Amino acid sequence: MAKTKVKKSKTNHKVNHIPRNDGIPFDADLFKGIHINKSAVERRASTLGKRRSVKKQWQAAWLLKAIGFIDLTTLAGDDTPSNVERLCAKAMNPVRPDLLQAMGMDHQNIQTGAVCVYHNMIPHAVKALEGSNLPIAAVSTGFPAGQIPLKEKLKQIELSVAAGAKEIDIVISRKLVHQSNWKALYDEVAACRKACGEAHMKTILATGEISTLTKVAKASWVSMMAGSDFIKTSTGKESVNATIPVSLVMTRAIRDYYELTGYKVGYKPAGGIRTAKDAITYLILIKEELGDEWLNPDLFRFGASSLLSDIERQLEHFVTGRYSASFRHPMA
Repeated sequence: MAKTKVKKSKTNHKVNHIPRNDGIPFDADLFKGIHINKSAVERRASTLGKRRSVKKQWQAAWLLKAIGFIDLTTLAGDDTPSNVERLCAKAMNPVRPDLLQAMGMDHQNIQTGAVCVYHNMIPHAVKALEGSNLPIAAVSTGFPAGQIPLKEKLKQIELSVAAGAKEIDIVISRKLVHQSNWKALYDEVAACRKACGEAHMKTILATGEISTLTKVAKASWVSMMAGSDFIKTSTGKESVNATIPVSLVMTRAIRDYYELTGYKVGYKPAGGIRTAKDAITYLILIKEELGDEWLNPDLFRFGASSLLSDIERQLEHFVTGRYSASFRHPMA
């Protein structure tokens, strides 16, 4: 197979570590004046996939880079140890070797950003990932609904960290957002951050269950003020998951928080991101709204299970000029 060169980019998981967000004291004055113009957000969001055209070797390079941002996820009720082991094997070797060789990328150590599982699957992931530098992310705090007492949420976090999770994806109590009880939300997220210890914490807002973009913005602010390392759109279990308008609101909250505090907070859209085209649209959003510094796994992730299959399929088209059948890429 002839070699088809792509534009070189850093796609492996080894990145410069970003100082953690230590949070700031609760101050409702910092966000009480926020009012989001939904129509304006939707107009801006509609332009993101249209104003830039990424083709040929540049598209392949962007897709290879996107792989390093994927939290490769299995959160199904029928998960088994063998499912998790296969997922971990794919996370360590996400693209077929022949395709990487054809693109001249076979020595770039391309891996996904992390593997995301339920708590009881952590030991199986630890064993499967032994010898790699891939972190394990565990969902916690009564995922996906979060409808358990705070004491139990904190215990879940502590158990997952003890089992080997390096990243914890928590879910907030949505009722606190609906009630605009921002101080209680701050206290809950801050307690979760403390329970995480050295493990990085991604705070899931479940934006599909938040009634307005204004409340999405305020919940983003409160979560960052309480020390979240990432803010995340969704559990993937809601009827509406990640969207570009919601992502625009959340990334601009991240930008404003950084300008105020100097802390860089990561962003993770999750749920419903299935195609290579979707991935590139989100990369464009991050590049335009937050800048190139956020285009690394310390500050940007996708929560996805099927996205990787489509990316690999598009890379095969780049190399061969032919689209493969989807069943040839069955396991993300």
